[in-house]
Amino acid sequence: MRTHSGKSKLHTDERPYSCDTCEKTFKRKDSLNEHMRVHTDERPFPCNTCGKTFRSKHSLKEHIRIHTGEKPFLCVTCGKRFNQKNQLKVHIRSHTGEKPFLCVTCGKGFNQKHQLVVHTRSHTGEKPFLCFCGKNFTRKSVFDEHVRIHTGEKPFTCMICGKGFTQKGNLTSHMAHHTDERPFSCNLCEKTFKRKDSLNKHMRVHTDEKPQECT
Repeated sequence: MRTHSGKSKLHTDERPYSCDTCEKTFKRKDSLNEHMRVHTDERPFPCNTCGKTFRSKHSLKEHIRIHTGEKPFLCVTCGKRFNQKNQLKVHIRSHTGEKPFLCVTCGKGFNQKHQLVVHTRSHTGEKPFLCFCGKNFTRKSVFDEHVRIHTGEKPFTCMICGKGFTQKGNLTSHMAHHTDERPFSCNLCEKTFKRKDSLNKHMRVHTDEKPQECT
């Protein structure tokens, strides 16, 4: 085997290129160079459409599909398309039921690694996302929503009336006012509602539950 042949290394487990920062190893030097940008945060590949920058050409190529609408990865089971190969891989697990990421504490399985990471915090109590007001959060998405309380940012805008919302779910509920869509249905009498809280209130008719009164 030729020592300096990049192609020959691809067929072996040899990983001669190592990162001096985290000691991760790679088969190819260009893979090491790309990895180093994780530590330096260098992003030399900009999107000409929106200006967002990326660490690799591959990541930029995947991002551009958001603008072009290209979705080359097809699920042969249901016909749904995706713009990233990894998105398709994760989606296929919804058909197969595969959950390869297992919690070592309780044994619960997840189909995505980041779901396992977030779940593990329920055991450790870790809340890595800290707001300047002192409140901590286990999930970045919840943290981002909370920060908007302070900033007043409302990134989710109704295309019909222009009203803004801090959470996507609130926009979805609001849109029901402009349409006849009633996505929340009672599984006992099949009555439908525009809002989930309206469905919850209706369910008390069947359970005979009375709302608590203030004392």
